[in-house]
Amino acid sequence: MPRKSTRGRPKKYGRPARAVTFTLPEDVLTRLSGIDADVGRAIVRLVERQPRARGGAPRTAEVASYGNHAVIIVNPASVLRRLPGVELVPIGNGRALISLGPSNSIAQLELALRDALERTQKDQGARETLEAIAGVLRRARVSRTVSLEPRTIIVLATNRATRTRVAS
Repeated sequence: MPRKSTRGRPKKYGRPARAVTFTLPEDVLTRLSGIDADVGRAIVRLVERQPRARGGAPRTAEVASYGNHAVIIVNPASVLRRLPGVELVPIGNGRALISLGPSNSIAQLELALRDALERTQKDQGARETLEAIAGVLRRARVSRTVSLEPRTIIVLATNRATRTRVAS
């Protein structure tokens, strides 16, 4: 199997893109720069906020870049919720970030994804999600230009007892 070249500039948006030249009014450019200093990224953000057109199925997992960092954004499939130590953090538009419990590692996640793939034979949607995430992790793991860095995010969790009292 031919190896993909890892040389050159990384993909700006984490997926295929092409250069486009267009003219915009100054006031629009000013407003776009308020969203992101990079006008291209500002346009992408605005488009991604909109609901997808009918017929265009959302990607099961994608890499969203910001500067020299990126995160994996997924559809919150139930097969992911069942993985040990995995919490899905909603980010809007029916998408979520993968958060790992304090004692879980990226390697454990990748192994759990592979194990779940072996157990999930009939549900093609779940398989696509698992394969997409495992693929992103594998490509990053073997890459010479990308490294996987575990990070901590802050999640606010409601205490069930408190929730019951507040609702009463």
